[in-house]
Amino acid sequence: MSEQETLRLVQQFYAAFKGGDINGALKTLSKDVGWFIPGPKDIISFTGQRHGREQVAQFIATDAEQFELRDFVAQGDMVVALGHYRWRIKSTGHSYESDSVRAFTISDGKVAHFQEYLDTQAWAAAYRTAQSLSAGKMKQ
Repeated sequence: MSEQETLRLVQQFYAAFKGGDINGALKTLSKDVGWFIPGPKDIISFTGQRHGREQVAQFIATDAEQFELRDFVAQGDMVVALGHYRWRIKSTGHSYESDSVRAFTISDGKVAHFQEYLDTQAWAAAYRTAQSLSAGKMKQ
């Protein structure tokens, strides 16, 4: 694929994702896609490595309060998306926001690998209960 085609594929993924079309987003992924989201697994259960569309589908969500992609960079079989988002965690009522960098590797016309880079400390804090946040502040 050309760099323009790889860029269009990632933009197609995001258009489907932002539009709430999870099946459309999943169709841009290879059947055995590798998907990595960093973070403390003991606090945020869906962080870590996933393999395949089914595992990605189990945790992909579209309920961001703000989701903005600022730039895309395509080179060879890789596309990097730079953006910013804000999420509210339903279980705690807390929100967090972070700039993020998302790296996509394309193979055979599909997304073969995804890795995200974000502020995992702010994210983990939003998942903690108000009580555990208060206890953490007292220890500091």
